[in-house]
Amino acid sequence: MTMDILTHEALAPFRHGFFTRKGGASSGIFSGLNCGHGSSDQTEAVAINRERVARTLGVEPGALIGVHQVHSADVVTVTGPLVTPVRADALVTAAPGLALTVLTADCGPVLFADTKAGVVGAAHAGWRGALSGVLEAVLNAMEAAGANRADTTAVIGPTISQKNYEVGPEFLDGFLAEDPAYARFFSGGTGDRAHFDLPSFGLHRLRSAGIGHAEWIGHCTYANPELFFSYRRSVHRHEADYGRLISAIRI
Repeated sequence: MTMDILTHEALAPFRHGFFTRKGGASSGIFSGLNCGHGSSDQTEAVAINRERVARTLGVEPGALIGVHQVHSADVVTVTGPLVTPVRADALVTAAPGLALTVLTADCGPVLFADTKAGVVGAAHAGWRGALSGVLEAVLNAMEAAGANRADTTAVIGPTISQKNYEVGPEFLDGFLAEDPAYARFFSGGTGDRAHFDLPSFGLHRLRSAGIGHAEWIGHCTYANPELFFSYRRSVHRHEADYGRLISAIRI
């Protein structure tokens, strides 16, 4: 099966992709390109999928650099393959030949690029990470590596859309406790429920931090099971596990 990869001209000329589930070796509930070692999928299938991603990006599988994601605001700057797992949710590099990767299944994968400085970044930005500052932390780390945030572009890849992201009152209260103005990222739901706009919140945080350009690619993971894995959809379907989408960028 042919791989279906989403790219964005704003990240060119760096090789990158928000990979969909098309074109993978996994089967069953993981059918397609599941790249998550943390899933209960067959190890061999995940390895094949990651090899296909690496080949598409023009790197060896060992050059796919990722972290042990923990919904934090922690960023690691890399100059080579990581010898031991690092608990973080974002990566930055100015080193050619390394593909920075994040895994998602409703959270926002965010790819960053400063083409003038030759610095790239990748972030796993769910609501916890975005609220705690992971996107701003990437911009800080990129500037420490020689980038300029005014010259930096960020693209948010496939993530759950507001229509499909229902949350409870305690979720809303947590955001309002941080800033009452965050109410604009919520719309009314049934009863005491609300719907949260994760991609718009991410864009707000990026633009408030002074980034040169930021946009969402416009695809909802929950709404399109043919193209995307979704944690929330798997819960609603009472499935035992779910696949992980990979997003990557390299210099």
